[in-house]
Order: sequence, then C-alpha cells, then structure tokens
Amino acid sequence: MLLALAAIKGWTLHKLDVNNVFLHGDLVEEVYMKLPPGFTPQKPSQVCRLIKSLYGLKQASRQWNMKLTQELLHMGFRQALSNSSLFLKVEGDSFVALLVYVDDVVIASPDSNQVQQIKRHLDNIFHIKDLCPLKFFLGLEIARNSSGISMTQRKYALELLEEIVFTDCKPAKTPMATSARFSKDIVEKLEVVSQYRGLVGKLLYLTITRPNISYATQQLSQFLDCPTNIHMQAAHRIIRYIKAALGQGLFFSAKSSLQLKGFTDSDWVACPDTRRALTGFCIFLGTSLVSWKSKKQVTISRSSSEAEYRALTSTTCEIQWLLYLLQDLGVIENPSASLCFDNKSAIAIVENPVFHERTKPIELDCHLVREKLQKGVLKLLHVSTSNQLADVFTKPLHGIVSMILFPSLSYIICIFQLPGWEGGVVNSYNRSNKKSSHEDLVED
Repeated sequence: MLLALAAIKGWTLHKLDVNNVFLHGDLVEEVYMKLPPGFTPQKPSQVCRLIKSLYGLKQASRQWNMKLTQELLHMGFRQALSNSSLFLKVEGDSFVALLVYVDDVVIASPDSNQVQQIKRHLDNIFHIKDLCPLKFFLGLEIARNSSGISMTQRKYALELLEEIVFTDCKPAKTPMATSARFSKDIVEKLEVVSQYRGLVGKLLYLTITRPNISYATQQLSQFLDCPTNIHMQAAHRIIRYIKAALGQGLFFSAKSSLQLKGFTDSDWVACPDTRRALTGFCIFLGTSLVSWKSKKQVTISRSSSEAEYRALTSTTCEIQWLLYLLQDLGVIENPSASLCFDNKSAIAIVENPVFHERTKPIELDCHLVREKLQKGVLKLLHVSTSNQLADVFTKPLHGIVSMILFPSLSYIICIFQLPGWEGGVVNSYNRSNKKSSHEDLVED
C-alpha cells in the first residue's frame, strides 16, 4: 500500500539500516549472565548484571522496538492504529511516513529536506547506515521511473533455483496441473520432510510479488506434516513455472486512482479431507494490486451460498482494515470501497434481512457485512464469472487462461527486463488494444 501511494503521490522513498540494533535496548528486568571466558572474578560465584541488551536475549527485540518507538514519538511521530509498525508525522502540508521492520526502515515523504533531517537525527541517536533511495528491502527489488514503481523478487527466485539445482529445468506454463487434487490419503510419504517444508516456506515468501502462485502454494502448505512424492513434484512444478518468468512481479502505476476495489470468490468443498471451502480475494487501489489471499475457510459451509458469503465476510474485513490504513495515512476522508462478486444469492442475503433461516449459522458474519453496506462503507457489485479476477485464487487454471488473465492486467503482473531495467519503461503484455474487463469495471 505504501509503494502504491508513493507512486501516485510522487513521494520519495528512502531506506536506512540501524547499526547493532539490539545493543540499543535498555533492559527493564534484572538479567544476569555468566562471566566471559578469560575474566577472573574477585569473589567466587560472581556474575554480570546486564544494563543494556545483547544479541541472543529474548528481550532484545522487544526492548529495541520500545526504544525506537519512544524516540519516534519524541520526534513528533504518531503510531498508526491500523499498523503498529507504521509511524506518521503530519505538520501542515508536510508529511512523513516511516515503515519499520526490526532494523530496516523505509521513509516516504514528498519533502526530501525533511527526510534528511530525520536521517541526521536518527544517526545521532542510533548510528544508522543511509542506503539512499529505496532499491532493496527484505529481498524485494524496487525500481522506479515516471510511469510508476515495480517490485520483483528476481534475485530471490534465482537463488532458489540454484539452491535446489533447477537452473536448467524445463519451464512450465502453469504453476499447477488443472486436474490436480491433493489429499492426505496417499501412502507414499517422503522420507525427508525438511526439504519439502523449506521449499514451501520459500514459495510462500515469493507470493509477496507473485500472486499467481498463491493458490498452488496454499494447496501444498496444507501437507507440511505428511508430504508425499506427489506433493514434492507439485512444488517442483511451481519452481519450473517461476523459471519461465523470473522477473515477473507487481507494478504500481503513477496514474492510478485512490479508490479501493475488491474481487472475492470461493470454491465450495474444495478440500477433500475436511470438506471446507476455499476463500480467494484480491483488492486494488485504483489499478494497483495491494492485497490478496487464498485460504481455506475455518468451518464447513452447508451450501455454496454460505461458502460464498463467508468469503465475502473475509474480504470485507480486509477492505475495512485497508480503509483504516488509508485514513491513518491521511489519503481519504470519506472511506468507501466497491466489492465485486459473482454470486447473486450471497448478495441477496446481505441486502435482504428476511433470509433468517438461511443465515442462522452465519448470523455474526451477516451482521458485519450488512452493517458496512448500510453505512455506505461497502458497495456490492455483481460481475460475471468470466470477469471474476479472484477466481485465480480458488482453483487451478488452464494454461491459456493463466497466460491471458494475468498479463491482461497490465498494471498488476508485468514481465520486467531485469537486469538492465534501470528506470526504463516496464514492458507488459496486453491481449489487444481494447480495454480489459478489469479496466471497464474500474471506470464503472
């Protein structure tokens, strides 16, 4: 969300790193440690009492976070209610946002002079490493030009291919076979499960910039306790799909609007073991994809309408949180969003309180969505299944559909020419010169 807003608003993005981060924390509890080797005590059984935190202490990360938070609050920042890692400072027309992950800090602001002042102040207190304009952050590669901001994990994907010796593998057209349906009933278990677990964990991190592997990775992550050879082969297929387009990632357009729009879908009885449905949604800020999910529902649904409605509820909660985040950032004053759905019965349940018998098991969810609808926070729109973008998060797609759907959303999934991009124009695919169905929905 911060990158999408920076592209639209023209904010500068800087990164800094705090040196020896865990040594800055002040201990509140009394913590003792054994004397270091080579130190001779004056009395027997003497120990050291720590005043500052050290690396390896359980309290170190918490104490550092408290120390940084106190300093930022003293500087005039306020901690966002929607995200405790986000700090904001608004004085008149000036605006600064700090996003913190342990010792890595991203600063976003339209005022470069104020950013430099904040850097100097933090350097005097903590001793920081100024990494200038944001290019890398937690394995994410950030590139920017006048058209917008791109985010990829090309280097991370290359390292993953080298780690499992798949650099010369044959690329796959889709991340998952269309007919694939995984279950725990298969008996040929893997002898070494740690390799499978590590691979699925790395694939989950790749979904930060690769929404098109979210469904396949979600399916495989359900079998971490008892993976089989079939599951490992499916994981290798995802790797071969990544090999086909290493530079694929997200693009946040500078010409995007500030209107939130969501798409949600479900797949009833998707899991053959638990009979639970699957929820999938994707949310856009204008034309920039900022949130998505593919997750199994927590309870069994009695009908497809109930499953669709539970998916609607999950998406509503995510949209409400994003609206809170936009309010914290001072971007919007009257929060509202549109949510596209392809199930008319679920929409009827929201809009018509007469369906009491059908909504008994989901009364709380129904109350939540209906309340947001009545307050004007949410606007429900019906779309056809062919225009349902969230469909890719609930089931595997045919190769031709996978190749057409994602590249047609030219503001979402793009093929970047990396390395050598260096601020050039981002290349993307389009089916034709006509507007895509998503762009039509955005204008509507």
